[in-house]
Amino acid sequence: MRLVIARCSVDYAGRLTAHLPTAPRLILVKADGSVSIHADDRAYKPLNWMSPPCTLKEGTGEEAGVWTVVNKAGEKLIITMEEVLHDSTHELGVDPGLIKDGVEAHLQELLADRIETLGEGYTLIRREYMTAIGPVDILCRDTEGQTVAVEIKRRGEIDGVEQLTRYLELLNRDPHLAPVRGIFAAQEIKPQARVLATDRGIGCQVLDYDALRGIEDDKLRLF
Repeated sequence: MRLVIARCSVDYAGRLTAHLPTAPRLILVKADGSVSIHADDRAYKPLNWMSPPCTLKEGTGEEAGVWTVVNKAGEKLIITMEEVLHDSTHELGVDPGLIKDGVEAHLQELLADRIETLGEGYTLIRREYMTAIGPVDILCRDTEGQTVAVEIKRRGEIDGVEQLTRYLELLNRDPHLAPVRGIFAAQEIKPQARVLATDRGIGCQVLDYDALRGIEDDKLRLF
């Protein structure tokens, strides 16, 4: 990972245009090729970014200090450096991924054993399918043979959708798996997370922990 702190302006040209005036910012260049620009707020959310696959070209000569990031759709992120305050590169290696808590780990195990919960005819490929940025909880196929990546959370929030989006970007580069669609599965899915997932073409599945464990509902029934 390369970390650059610089006074810079940023221009985005694509389906829309956006401009960030000159200010001190943190620029992250990750091993997967992604570039993101951060301010000293907003927690994890960048001000602007370019997702992989994309290419970064650093200008020389009269263009020195100008970075141009271009993705496969031809969209451009142009970063104009006025002053570089810090520039370092760090080798992080393969991340082991987020360690699930007991409930999430058990949900993954139960859903893998009862993969038909996602739909009739679904078949399991494997649990913990490893990618360059961590393991996908479940990889399976639907009735039409399409590959499906499933991210499991106890509580489904926006960061989980973002995580699944990154996995899908990588998996869809593999010709043996593509096209790959996603399902965001959780015991509870927040409305904002559902909206974001739907906007990105990701399905949502609410999981009933007791039902997966085979525990009957103890409510009174007429029949």
